[in-house]
Amino acid sequence: MDLDQLAALRTPEGSAALAAATEVAGGDPLAAAAALRSAGVPAGLAAAALTQAELRRRAVAKFGPAAAGMFLTRAGLEQATRGVVAARRADRLRAAGVRTLADLGCGLGADALAAARAGIRVYGVEADPVTAAMAAANAEAAGLADVFTVECGDATAFDVSAVDAAFCDPARRRAGTGRRIFDPNAYSPPWDFVTALAERVPHTVVKVAPGLDHALIPPGAEAEWVSVGGDLVEAALWCGRLAEVPRRATVLKEGPPVNAFCIGRAPCNHPQPACHHQLTGSGTEEAAVGPVRRYVHDPDPAVVRAHLVAELAGELDATLADPTIAYLYADTPGATPFARCLEVTDVLPFSLKRLRALLRERRVGRVEILKRGSALEPERLRRDLRLAGPEAASLVLTRVAGAPTVLVCRPVTYPLDQEAAAG
Repeated sequence: MDLDQLAALRTPEGSAALAAATEVAGGDPLAAAAALRSAGVPAGLAAAALTQAELRRRAVAKFGPAAAGMFLTRAGLEQATRGVVAARRADRLRAAGVRTLADLGCGLGADALAAARAGIRVYGVEADPVTAAMAAANAEAAGLADVFTVECGDATAFDVSAVDAAFCDPARRRAGTGRRIFDPNAYSPPWDFVTALAERVPHTVVKVAPGLDHALIPPGAEAEWVSVGGDLVEAALWCGRLAEVPRRATVLKEGPPVNAFCIGRAPCNHPQPACHHQLTGSGTEEAAVGPVRRYVHDPDPAVVRAHLVAELAGELDATLADPTIAYLYADTPGATPFARCLEVTDVLPFSLKRLRALLRERRVGRVEILKRGSALEPERLRRDLRLAGPEAASLVLTRVAGAPTVLVCRPVTYPLDQEAAAG
């Protein structure tokens, strides 16, 4: 999309085309295009409207109902922060006393909009003219144009002395190709500029890829990994006065606070529409190693990436069965938002023949397959097992003391009062 197409979409004719495209989004693209052309929408405008309608449909998963009025690009949507994550970050900035924020490389404005909604005055800078125009349009659509303004320019040239906080989400995809960039020095803005921000701005937050090498974390910074609904979605570096702990794992659960881990709070004050749980620590502790026990806990990926498995093991009175594998074993089930718990019924040195015989004996026809430290492909194993029967089981492919092992498990059902206590 170019600036002329964006301008056309913002006219009354463009709004009508978008409304028509929204009605047919998600269906057959050729049929949708034909429907708009038959309604008298010019081909170019129809194509732009259909692209926006499809992107908005996909964006609902990130932004909820607000996606219906946003202007988006494919690359911008992929890198944009989820609404619940951006809202929590904005609340934390506001609680730290931030009143003015520079969003350096604001993209489509997801984080800036959340900060503006939290009462923070945001100055966005975006190098790409179309993306900058879309961010401004999104601010206008949200009714926040007076507190979130965008300029098209070089983020490294912005005068950060005019604000008391900076947020930077450096581009990690190559312009034109969309390919991921794994070398931080090739980010835009470059990594040395990003890490130097903390020396210039008292409150600095940097959004980074979840796979960030811990060696790249600046001294004194807090590194946080965030998951939503069990999916690891991002990491962030909280620098300067914002750094509170060395490592943090934040688990967000979307939806009203009626899940088991919020029941019993008085009241649950988690930001809507998500509740959150945080595990903190040094990121350098090591969990004790012991035998496989009755229950296995599969830590949330945010806990694993934050190197907080040892801290979780302490909470659960659990141990590792292999020092390199992040499965935790305990004698009792732990109701925790930071891990899923399964009851271990069988422990086998891995053998396809023995496993197939056991599952056949148990009349297992459906299996969930989890794995850590195993080279086996779950779908191929599923086919090789040739399952048949009415029962279900969970298989955990792992290593125990270095040896390939399979755990046959079943889900743990907690009493409501135990779940509530975990909140």
